[in-house]
Amino acid sequence: MNLFTSLRYLAALHQHKHFGRAAEACHITQPALSNAIRALEEEFDTAIVKRGHAFQSFTPEGERIFVSAQRMLHEQELLEQDLKSAAGRPAGSLTLAAVPTVMPMAARFAGILQARHPGLIVVLWAMSSSDIEAGLEDLSIDLGFGFTDRLQAKVAKLTTVHQYTERYFLLRRTDPPAKKSLRSKSRPMSWQDAAQLPLCLLTPDMHNRAIIEDAFRQAGIVIKPVIETNSILGLGMAVLAGEVSSILPGALVDVLSGYSELEAVPLHAPQVLTPIGFMYAFNDRPSHALRAALNMASEPTWLRHMASHSGVPPPKLPKRQSTAQ
Repeated sequence: MNLFTSLRYLAALHQHKHFGRAAEACHITQPALSNAIRALEEEFDTAIVKRGHAFQSFTPEGERIFVSAQRMLHEQELLEQDLKSAAGRPAGSLTLAAVPTVMPMAARFAGILQARHPGLIVVLWAMSSSDIEAGLEDLSIDLGFGFTDRLQAKVAKLTTVHQYTERYFLLRRTDPPAKKSLRSKSRPMSWQDAAQLPLCLLTPDMHNRAIIEDAFRQAGIVIKPVIETNSILGLGMAVLAGEVSSILPGALVDVLSGYSELEAVPLHAPQVLTPIGFMYAFNDRPSHALRAALNMASEPTWLRHMASHSGVPPPKLPKRQSTAQ
């Protein structure tokens, strides 16, 4: 079997932590993937995987082999992109991972980027912040999209490209419904008042939940949501179907803008502003795909497009001077 193929199977097993799911991701049978891993163990004369009735973990030696495998696969991808790409026409794959709350913006970015560069294959994953940071460090992810303020205390050499500042809104049903679309209120609500409502929030393992809990703590409140979910879709549907409210960033409110039964109320006291941006591992030889993505991420046209869908208030225009005499 081709060495690079076996290394890709190893990388899939490291990502999915399950033989069956890794085999499915590689479009092969589970026995074929297991045999490939055993062949690598024989090649390196060491155990790579701790096995029981199911996958348990990688051995310390297996982790070291995985790190080297990722570097080899990364170098192979760089070489293939160099050979396939022409001037102004990048070709190859780009793995983009985003935290769930910014997935709508990540999907917009992926769609526009691929339309601009048809030779690119964009793989878009929803991941937690910690998994994104780990993936950037071990080269299994090319570009991350999420909470850049988390990186301030990190030792990892990750570079950020700021995109927008996340603002938060209370989402609730409105009666009677608006005529055409979600009703957007201009008068804000305090976090303290929001805490009096039955809330549906993301589960405590999500960084978004930590941001929300910190805002409530600043307002002197400890919250107990009545519904918790790890699904972004679940938040919106629970509000639509039930008697609960939720707290969402502007990018997710924008996704629900077609529902006239809903209204969004900006939250204040405290004013919570969270920087959102792209993250990547610094490399003096970025791939053609990553270079194309970073170029687009800094373009004014893209930044304006994103601002219009992220809940960022439009800039205030100067008052027109009267010309009356």
